[in-house]
Amino acid sequence: MPWLMIVVLLLVLALAGAGFALKLLWILAAVLLVLWLAGFVARSTGPSGRRSRWYRW
Repeated sequence: MPWLMIVVLLLVLALAGAGFALKLLWILAAVLLVLWLAGFVARSTGPSGRRSRWYRW
């Protein structure tokens, strides 16, 4: 039954790939959160010297 071994191997590869992708997405989400917080803290001041809103709507 070599086809069963191939199916199990493909399943293991798929799960390993999903685990890597999920870890990569967590790292990307953490980087984006840090950048968003840095933009929130370091927002520019407007012409009147007051800080502008950190959102656009």
